Amino acid sequence: MIRIGAFLVAALAFASPTAHAETYPFRQITLIIPFAAGGSNDIVARAIAKGLADVWGQPVIAENRPGAGGVIGSTVVAHAPPDGYTLLLVSSTFTINAAIKKNIPFDAVRDFTPVAFVARSPLLVAASNSVPVKSAKELLALARSRPDQITFASAGVGSINQISAELIALSAGVKLMHVPYKGGALALNDLLGGHVDMYVSSLPQVQQLAQTGQINALAVTSVKRAQLLPNVPTLDESGIPGFDLSSWWGVVGPAGMPPDVVNALNVEINKLLTSPELSKFLASEGAEASSMTPPEFADLIRNEIQRWVKVAHEANISID
Repeated sequence: MIRIGAFLVAALAFASPTAHAETYPFRQITLIIPFAAGGSNDIVARAIAKGLADVWGQPVIAENRPGAGGVIGSTVVAHAPPDGYTLLLVSSTFTINAAIKKNIPFDAVRDFTPVAFVARSPLLVAASNSVPVKSAKELLALARSRPDQITFASAGVGSINQISAELIALSAGVKLMHVPYKGGALALNDLLGGHVDMYVSSLPQVQQLAQTGQINALAVTSVKRAQLLPNVPTLDESGIPGFDLSSWWGVVGPAGMPPDVVNALNVEINKLLTSPELSKFLASEGAEASSMTPPEFADLIRNEIQRWVKVAHEANISID
């Protein structure tokens, strides 16, 4: 009788929800987007969430937690249980914030588990038509002859527009003058109006303007040309050997996630990179899907932070 009772207790325990906790996932996953709805981060996250939900048969909710340039949503995930049920969609801003913001309540390396890389997209170096140049090489030569006189716009201090332009200036040995705006639309308007000379932008933001000749598309920042603008050379071709810079997206979770959960997520997200939803979005961004192992993604995050720390120091970029 004792043996039968013990067997029944063990059987009930095995059949309980807790006993199935090792089979991931067994409940809802939340993928936090640290920016407002509608942008590239939002689109990527929702495509990933839908794909994972379809594969696993569990709800995967994409939840916007905007604020402080991505810091608020990132903080939520840094403090979440490391069980794989709270994840974060990260982008280039994640590593830029780690390099330039002094008072963020987490460590971008120590407090997160890299899960999966998604894709990368080059930026475009554009000039106002009022600037008397026809190529990036000519623009850089003009900047060398006029230190601190060639102006570049950005969406604000610490934005990818600013830090990318500063990296270009450092790599080319020129000095540019930063003109920050409260958003990319305002910066682009002044580029069109000839009030600033240069703007480093995402491809979709300026593609039509470049194709219609309203601005001068000088170079892309990746090592190979972009499919959206195949006639535009790279900076590597334009006098800055080996220059390679892209905006990118990936998924991380809190530090301490179980390796089997990280692996399960990595495998399924890598499969999703060829899904119709993500493929359509990536093509519209001039982006290229790129799978990585979690250690490879961890290396990218560390290397990017080190690069931006150096640029921030040289260009005196800091946000309290």
